[in-house]
Amino acid sequence: MIDLNALNPQQRAAVEQTEGPLLVLAGAGSGKTRVLTYRVAHLMEKGVAPWHILAITFTNKAAREMVERVRALAGEASEDAWISTFHSACARILRRDIEKLGYKRQFAIYDEDDRMTVIRAVAKELNLNDKEYPPKQIRAVISDAKNRLLTPQEWLKESEGDFRSRKLYEAYRLYEQMLKGNNALDFDDLLIKTLVLLTEHPPVLDYYRDKFRYILVDEYQDTNAAQYMLVRLLAGDRHNLCVVGDDDQSIYGWRGADLRNILDFEKDFPECVTIKLEQNYRSTGNILDAANQVIAHNRGRKEKALWTESDSGERVALYHAMDERDEAAFIAAMARKLIAGGENPGNIAVLYRTNAQSRVLEEAFVRGGTQYRVYGGQRFYERKEVKDLIAYMRCLVNPDDDVSTRRIINEPKRGIGESTVDKLAEYARENDMPLLSAALDCEDAPLTTRARTLIGGFARLMIDLTELMYEKRPSEFVEALIERTGYVKALEENKSEENESRIENIRELQGAVSEYENLNPEGDLSAFLENVALVSDLDAMNESGGAVTLMTLHSAKGLEFNEVFLAGMEEGVFPLTRAIFDDALLEEERRLAYVGITRAKKRLFLSHARTRALYNTRSANELSRFVTEIPQRLIVDGMGRMDTRRVPPPTQSTWGQPTRSPYNSRYKSGDRVTTGSAELDRKLGIAGVQKGAAGPLPSWSATPARASKPAAAFRVGDAVYHRVFGKGTVAALTGQGAEQRVKIRFVNGSERTFSAAAAPIVKVEK
Repeated sequence: MIDLNALNPQQRAAVEQTEGPLLVLAGAGSGKTRVLTYRVAHLMEKGVAPWHILAITFTNKAAREMVERVRALAGEASEDAWISTFHSACARILRRDIEKLGYKRQFAIYDEDDRMTVIRAVAKELNLNDKEYPPKQIRAVISDAKNRLLTPQEWLKESEGDFRSRKLYEAYRLYEQMLKGNNALDFDDLLIKTLVLLTEHPPVLDYYRDKFRYILVDEYQDTNAAQYMLVRLLAGDRHNLCVVGDDDQSIYGWRGADLRNILDFEKDFPECVTIKLEQNYRSTGNILDAANQVIAHNRGRKEKALWTESDSGERVALYHAMDERDEAAFIAAMARKLIAGGENPGNIAVLYRTNAQSRVLEEAFVRGGTQYRVYGGQRFYERKEVKDLIAYMRCLVNPDDDVSTRRIINEPKRGIGESTVDKLAEYARENDMPLLSAALDCEDAPLTTRARTLIGGFARLMIDLTELMYEKRPSEFVEALIERTGYVKALEENKSEENESRIENIRELQGAVSEYENLNPEGDLSAFLENVALVSDLDAMNESGGAVTLMTLHSAKGLEFNEVFLAGMEEGVFPLTRAIFDDALLEEERRLAYVGITRAKKRLFLSHARTRALYNTRSANELSRFVTEIPQRLIVDGMGRMDTRRVPPPTQSTWGQPTRSPYNSRYKSGDRVTTGSAELDRKLGIAGVQKGAAGPLPSWSATPARASKPAAAFRVGDAVYHRVFGKGTVAALTGQGAEQRVKIRFVNGSERTFSAAAAPIVKVEK
């Protein structure tokens, strides 16, 4: 007998409501996995055969956890229940009946690399130019079409019908033919072919409707069109469908998830019962209060509010940083303090909106000697585009580096194939010279005329870059490197979300070089590369002792940590600039903030920078609306005092230039680590702490210095221009000097108030 008394009243109601459609709105940390596992066990205890139960979730990890927990409750008999991901369940269905669709049961399932191989073969057969029809763009078109359940012909009908659309249609059609010719499916096909099988072969649908008399779906807010249709088909007339999810945690709209699936469930099944799980077992009262206050600003949601029987706990800490280096140093120092106080590093997480933000954070952790791991994305200096440009630098600094030469000889693509490189490498070995020297000497190498021409072009490029390396400062050289190689230009020509992200990372690399140059005026390219190598090598030390987690907010969904830092809480960073004027995107950004806040169990730290260098551009952004939506009563400043400066005065040593932090260039084991501020040292409890292989953190003060740039002289009625919000008119002024605040009424009708000294506002002619 399972003990239902172990559940709270709402959980128990969700478990015992076995017949008919059931919507369980499960807030963050409310025990939804517990409900799902107990529900499966309860169904079996009532006499439902396990093979009549289908429980679907989104990740293999979640499925394995559910299997183990159901087995612990219901015994080995539960192994006959289908508990799996959507894709695994579909593959199992197809293995039994895919012959009805003209495939063999031994079909292959292609991963992303396999898909790209097929797409390149398609492009080659259709003579599609890679620049005009980039393979990744073709893949994106096919994935989007499949996500919307469109065949090639249906996609063409929805398209503009122009020449380009016809070519993409032909690519999609041929791609499908090649997959079938290879007896293969891609991941999208697992769902789509199952839908085709069930709709075109009624006996198969009847078989599975009879088999799956009770269906449970986890994370229902993340379902796409194909998954929605699949669930509706299998539920049939019985309607014994239980969906569990949280509309407030729907953050994957960009990859096809449709929030309407959960919001409209009661319309799809008017007889459904709705149960809300609002008791939270994860976070303190203050953290939940903050989360509730933020998400309440969204309109497209089901009304609910998390609560807990736990203590209120500590208030949310808000740190006002001078710049991104100051912010990173604070986070790294506070993490060290928590660890010194006994916290396991693995219970600490630093979350951020975009991968490009990780670089400065990583470097701060390295300098502080604190181990960290980056999840949900590669470490900054391991990302392909960053490694490619670093390889150019390494090759120029050390021409004997054959590994770097081989990496860049055809990057960006310049027509030099692997077989040509292999022949050149053999020539280099025979003549006892580095690969780069062989490239410079290619006229004597046993190559075709075309190959010599292509490699000769690469050789001349490297000669030019070598001269520039000695003539220019590092930041100027990197700019020239990007221009001469055409690296960014190649990415811009192949428009895609992935390439936009790569360009952002390249701009961030430029920012890293500029920052290094500012801090080390005498440093050259070789010294910068040494610094990069230090960052790359130290971040994996002390692996056995646990590590602080660095990850994007999207990657953090479903996880929890004792201590959570949310970095970059600024308008234009989080929420992203493109979301500010799009209500749907803004609400998804707010849901993402809600997810971030509710990852914290004990303590939550928010931080923002008055100025931030990101993508090689320094900006002064307002405090994120997601912070201002948290009531003042829940906020203390990062030093532990009641926060009375929700929007603090700006601080910059020179207007428009980064504030420099006094990093030392060399550290040794046993150095005493301090922040440079006696008050902050006392608050963080780190003064005099011995840390091996660590160095001093950047200096900051609890009361930041005023900006050296005087506030601009604005008058009511002045016409102004804001970099993000466009044209407007000064509506009101308060305060004086560096404390002056200016209210602007923009042409779109919105009104915003800024610090006159810090905001990117300029006067314009009326």
